[in-house]
Amino acid sequence: MQSTARSRLAAELRRLRDLSGVSGRKLAHLVSISQSKVSRIESGAVIPSLPEVTAWGRALGAPEETLQQLTFLTKQAFTEVQPWRELLEDQSHIQDEVGEQERRARRVRTFQSSVVPGLLQTADYARRVFATYQPPYGEEEISAAVAARLNRQQLIFEPDRQFDFVITEGALRWCPGPPRGLLAQWDRIASIVTLDNVSIGLIPYHQEAVTLLSHSFVIYDDDDAEHSWVTLEMIHGTMTVSDPHDVMIYGQRWSSLRQMAVFGQDARDYLAVLADGVRTSAP
Repeated sequence: MQSTARSRLAAELRRLRDLSGVSGRKLAHLVSISQSKVSRIESGAVIPSLPEVTAWGRALGAPEETLQQLTFLTKQAFTEVQPWRELLEDQSHIQDEVGEQERRARRVRTFQSSVVPGLLQTADYARRVFATYQPPYGEEEISAAVAARLNRQQLIFEPDRQFDFVITEGALRWCPGPPRGLLAQWDRIASIVTLDNVSIGLIPYHQEAVTLLSHSFVIYDDDDAEHSWVTLEMIHGTMTVSDPHDVMIYGQRWSSLRQMAVFGQDARDYLAVLADGVRTSAP
C-alpha cells in the first residue's frame, strides 16, 4: 500500500527528533503536549494540529524549507484521499485496514444511505456486495474479502466498544440478490440491535426530514478521546477527514440524522413490517 500523508508526516517528525537528539519527554515540554501524545504522533496514531507541528519543527531548529514541507504534509493529512487503485495495488481487499481503524476507536458511528453497513452484513449479503465492485473481484478475492469482513465483525461483541448505526430505508431495501435474501440480513440486524454496546437507528421513508440524507460516512473516536476522524467511501477512492472543525460538522449531521431514526423495539417492529412486505409479495 502507498504511504499516506499521515504516515509521511509522522516519519518526518520522528526523523527530526532523532536527528536533534532531543528526547520525547523534553520535546513534549517544549511543544506543551504530553509525552504520550509525542509517541502517538510519531506512530501516526494521532495527527497533530498545524500549530503543534510548527512548534515541533521550531523547537528542533528545523529550517524554513522543512517547516513549509511539514505544513504541506499536515494539511494533506487532515483531508486525505486514497484512490482504490493505490489501496488495492498490493492486496485484494482493504478489510484489514478498515478493521485496524475500528480497533483503534473506542466508538464507531456509521451512517449508511445506500447499503447495509459491513459490520452488520451476513456472509451471503457481503459476497453479493463484493461481486458488484469495480474493478471486479475474482472469486478467490471475493472469498478472502468476505472472510476478512466477517472477522471484523467480532469487534461488535466486545462490550467495552460502542457501535452506533443509522441506516436509511433505502439502504435496507437495496437488494443485491433475490428479494427474499434480504430476510436473513434483516434478521441479523434485529438480533444485533439487542446488544448493550450497539445502537441501530432506522430512518423510514415516511419520516419527516430534519436534514438531508447525504452521502454515507463513518465517525471514529479514538481510545483516549483526544482525536476523532471521519472516513467516506467515494467511487474513485476513500477520503479521511481529520480536521477538528470538519469532524465537528459530521458530528452535527450525525445528531440530526439520529433525530429522524427509530431505535430499539420500534426498529425491530419496522424491520418486521419490511419483512412481511417481502413475504407477501414474493411469488
